[in-house]
Amino acid sequence: MHTTLFRRAGTLALAAALFTGTAVQAADPSALEARQQDLDVLYQSLERYHPDLFANTPEADFLALKAEIEGRLAAESQVDFVLDLQRLAALAGDSHTQVSLNAVADQVRFYPVVLTWYDGHWYLTTAEEGQAELLGQEVTAINGHSMEEVLAAFSTLLSADNPVKLRRQYRQSCNVADLYESVGLVPDGGDLELTLAGGQVLSVEPLEAAALAQVSLARLSDHQTASPVTAATGDAYWSAALDSGTYYIQYNTCQEDPELPMETFATQVQTELDAGDYSRILVDLRNNGGGSDGVIWPLLAVLRQEMDDGAELVGLIGETTFSSAIINAVELQEMGAVLVGEPTSGSVDHFGSVGTFALPNSGVRVGVSTKFIDLGTLLDADAGRGVVSLEPDVAVPQTLADALAGRNTAVEWLLAHPERLEPKAYPDAPLTRGRFVGLLYAAAGSPAAPEAAFPDLLGIEWYLPAIGWAQAAGITNGTADGTFAAVRPLTWQEAAVFLVRAAEALGLEPAAVRSAPLPAALANGAWDPAALEKAWSWGLLPEDASASHGINRSQGIAMAEALQALL
Repeated sequence: MHTTLFRRAGTLALAAALFTGTAVQAADPSALEARQQDLDVLYQSLERYHPDLFANTPEADFLALKAEIEGRLAAESQVDFVLDLQRLAALAGDSHTQVSLNAVADQVRFYPVVLTWYDGHWYLTTAEEGQAELLGQEVTAINGHSMEEVLAAFSTLLSADNPVKLRRQYRQSCNVADLYESVGLVPDGGDLELTLAGGQVLSVEPLEAAALAQVSLARLSDHQTASPVTAATGDAYWSAALDSGTYYIQYNTCQEDPELPMETFATQVQTELDAGDYSRILVDLRNNGGGSDGVIWPLLAVLRQEMDDGAELVGLIGETTFSSAIINAVELQEMGAVLVGEPTSGSVDHFGSVGTFALPNSGVRVGVSTKFIDLGTLLDADAGRGVVSLEPDVAVPQTLADALAGRNTAVEWLLAHPERLEPKAYPDAPLTRGRFVGLLYAAAGSPAAPEAAFPDLLGIEWYLPAIGWAQAAGITNGTADGTFAAVRPLTWQEAAVFLVRAAEALGLEPAAVRSAPLPAALANGAWDPAALEKAWSWGLLPEDASASHGINRSQGIAMAEALQALL
């Protein structure tokens, strides 16, 4: 869902000279004008191209920060100026809209340490060789601030639309001294003071980039005793059998490998699956940061057939899973797959489809989202989620101990638990037409069904046989325009019609079981009042049905169970 194409217009001409003002001197008038122009171009471009720049932060806050930045343009360093630009972009609350710091990468200072997050804790994973004995210890505070406070401070500077993305952004920049100073956690030129779990405080001085290159560093990863067979590789995608019943696919980037097109890879996977007897297929998206979500579709077609033949599909997700890989992960859920692993840095619904441009004077590059991707309009699996991290159905976080021992925690857990897994219920999520027909189909015993013939179906949905059954049985003929609209929220009128037609198709003529009259609010505006009356009197509609509230999944399950009870 990304593109590097971007229109030029007015002050957005990209042929710009690199500004080379010194780090601490006040800018001369021409340099000041250059900075003002860059700031104006950034704001105007964000406002022009972002689909909803003020969705998360009021325009007044943007303008207030812009004015604040203008007040210090003449005095601040080039690094601080670029950080101010990033601070302005971060107000969008959009993980894809951000200012690149590469233009000043050679001017920032670093601390010779790295922190890494494992299973709910921060650990010291890189330090100077003389401090190697401290590697692997938990870091509980920085300069007297808890790690939660540190992340909150960095949230004003880093672009993120969910807490996992913020944590990942911090992890990737946790050794940059200028960032700590910019958010007020460390005084200018001050040391970074790491409080370790045992109470010891490690004090670290900031270094220029050239000096950092001369420091001998110790890394915890050097103590890793082995590497799992499922370790991340540089390949776009690859696959292998893990045992006689488990087939593994690693999908690392949503891009086509020119030497192994996805169509060819999918055919290879199909051949290997046909040659074996695999009960479970794993699709690992934990290393996938995105690209183009459509690349995977030939593989999804193969996996859909395997699921129809009885194989269980499991997706693996983690912190790195982002952007188009999120779309693919939710598509796996739409197929009926269970997701295992850790919450993702990518949000389910999100701003994306990134365009890029360079500021005219500094050459600083900027990425800006150009559309909002609402998966709820495309996939039932997204119903009711929104701009939140994609959560696994089964949480199995990678542990530090396993990482050092060369064990893939989630994969080993899956190999030790061959039983079929259940997805999260999300009982309060809106009930869609597709899911409800799927519930009715299961209540009817999942009989053999013809292929559904609606043009708007993707062809991978877990409820696809249910729609074919419902269409053949006369339970639904779709919508007026010939589509099925599977992801549209179900109405009480539609629920009543589907229930009554399903009962009739199954040869059921239940006696009236409810004496209370149909609530008048449900009957108002009904296009099939007879179906509403029948569904109500037969006890198929729940007593808590409310015309003022949509139907949730929990109520859908209750209605399907009421139908099944009549069999």
